[in-house]
Amino acid sequence: MKPELILPGGDLERVKIAFLYGADAVYVGLNKHSLRKAEVRFDIPDIKEAIEHAHLLGKRLFVTFNIFAHNKHLEDIEKDMKAIAKFKPDAFIMADIGVINIAKRVAPNVAIHVSTQANTVNIEDVKFWRDYGAKRVVLARELSLAEIKEIHETVPDIELEAFVHGSMCISYSGRCLMSNYVKGRDANLGECVQPCRWNYNVYLEEKNRPGEYFPAEESAEGTYIMSSKDLAAIEILPEILESGIVGLKVEGRNKSEYYLASVGHTYRRALDAIEQNIYTNVLKSELLSELKKNNHRDYTTGFFLGKAIDGETYEDRSPIRKWDYVAEFIDENGKIIVKNKIEYGDIVEVLTPNGIYPEKVLSLLDLSGKRLGEINPGKADQKAIIKLTNAYPIYSFVRKQI
Repeated sequence: MKPELILPGGDLERVKIAFLYGADAVYVGLNKHSLRKAEVRFDIPDIKEAIEHAHLLGKRLFVTFNIFAHNKHLEDIEKDMKAIAKFKPDAFIMADIGVINIAKRVAPNVAIHVSTQANTVNIEDVKFWRDYGAKRVVLARELSLAEIKEIHETVPDIELEAFVHGSMCISYSGRCLMSNYVKGRDANLGECVQPCRWNYNVYLEEKNRPGEYFPAEESAEGTYIMSSKDLAAIEILPEILESGIVGLKVEGRNKSEYYLASVGHTYRRALDAIEQNIYTNVLKSELLSELKKNNHRDYTTGFFLGKAIDGETYEDRSPIRKWDYVAEFIDENGKIIVKNKIEYGDIVEVLTPNGIYPEKVLSLLDLSGKRLGEINPGKADQKAIIKLTNAYPIYSFVRKQI
């Protein structure tokens, strides 16, 4: 099958943006059954609308039920699966075999996609899921391209998917107990507080000197030894496709609309160039530069090119920030939602579904028509009017270099 770009959808607006910026499929979920509980804003009517929107475009919509369920969750999962199955989603994404059993019983016509949380790392794993009725397996991210290729060649009759971009968890395929241990919030139920990103003081105790502690520091501030870099596989997409991967997945249901548009637009350009056999080193470098215009930790190719052992932790909690996402267009007449400080005369870029355009801020007005020299957003969803050289459509994004 043709490679499929799969983007995250944290709410209905982001689903629409994902498709507009190049997604072939979008994954969504009810917050109570998703591993991004705090950031996902979907109820069942929203999911119905998202499925209808996807199918109207000839695209696909996947619904996650990827928590590791306890007994108290099972009845609710079954009820919600039955309701959502009526709207004909293109797949349920699941990791818990008990949850998969429920799906097989109450939604037999919905395809089963096995989540990366299931830790699928070998040929026998994939054979098991194929024989159990799965259509696709989202492989564990700990696999190299050589291992993926071996799996595909040995078990060619099942689709393989892999994450190619986004935040990475320090624990094995995201199966982590740390959040539960330190905060009582279970990562495997979607409530992770990301303690791996925190700053730790680490000490060594010599065996023959009990009680005598020696600090182990990566920097004067402590160590971020558990904080992983972000995954960015944009430069090795041809090799990933050659290994047998058909689903290219982006992490980020909790990320901004701008992040979704920028990353989606970038990977769409890459996949189209690969299909046309024009994916040059110059284009790879250009697209990597575009990805660096998002707030991010240092980038890594993860485990794809071998064992990720050297320099894979990010030595800070704060992301790298060289560009500000300053506004989103909400109509075609220059009305924007202001996200960060913007000033008259600013040199900016506008990201649209059709390309990226350099611009200059010619004027700023509040909604009453009063001219402004600058806008500092003081509240959520603060609106204004911006005039640039050209007009831009809804869901275009304004950014400026810091």
